[in-house]
Amino acid sequence: MDWKNLPGSGNIEDRRGGGGGGGIPGGGVAVGGIGAVIIALIAMFFGIDPSSILGGGNSGGSVQQSQPQAQSQPQRQSQGQTRTSTPPADITGQFVEKILGSTNDVWTKVFQAAGKQYTPPTLVLYSGRTQGGCGTANSAVGPFYCPLDSKVYLDTSFFDEMKQKLGGGGDFAYAYVIAHEIGHHVQNELGISDQAERAQRSAKSEAAANQVSVRLELQADCFAGVWGNKTAQYTKITQTDVQQALSTASAIGDDNLQKQGRGYAVPDSFTHGTAAQRTKWFTTGLKGGDPNQCDTFKGAYSSL
Repeated sequence: MDWKNLPGSGNIEDRRGGGGGGGIPGGGVAVGGIGAVIIALIAMFFGIDPSSILGGGNSGGSVQQSQPQAQSQPQRQSQGQTRTSTPPADITGQFVEKILGSTNDVWTKVFQAAGKQYTPPTLVLYSGRTQGGCGTANSAVGPFYCPLDSKVYLDTSFFDEMKQKLGGGGDFAYAYVIAHEIGHHVQNELGISDQAERAQRSAKSEAAANQVSVRLELQADCFAGVWGNKTAQYTKITQTDVQQALSTASAIGDDNLQKQGRGYAVPDSFTHGTAAQRTKWFTTGLKGGDPNQCDTFKGAYSSL
């Protein structure tokens, strides 16, 4: 993926203090033989409740399981946590800034075509832990989107962890994960998240509430695919890039993670979708480039 040619973004809040980490790891995803500890790490990196993989079911309570528990009032930006107008100096920060910029460009144009206005989110780069509108973010939770402050939070050790713990990834695979979180922002902008949350709260069972979460996550996967489709129009994305992203989507399917973690899957506890579902919906967005094809709710909620 030729990410250096992507449009940049000024919506970066760099809280790392030390200027960031090293380079972006590459290679393919390999998940065979991963033990329970590694499965837990995978779950946390991709915003999946580890208890649904290693032992109990989903604890419920939040549609977007990738978000830390929300606080009653958004946290104010603390001193030194500034929004930057220039790209970060390190290559990892530059990569994230370019991916964010390309998502802003894509969704601004998509919204404009539908007669709507898109408000780009801010992406917070941090190291270790930081405070945000949804509470404390730390490296264990992995990348997540907070609707209370419209920010994506990303610990810059994330890419190194993917390389070291998952055995691969690739630029487009990493970009897919970021684009997935931006997909949640798109849902927030359209009011889909609020409608889904109300549906989950009124669900008559935990399994039904989990199904709402699954549909929300699969739509974010599809929106990530839409971003990939539009981005491929002005930068080179190879078949290898696409396969790496599909491998990632498959590896983090609830069924694969649960089978790796405890030997069997419990469909009622799924919160993000199966490997087949995640790859299907990402592919749907990638091939069609039309967000209206990302109707995982079957017409229940508004769309573009």
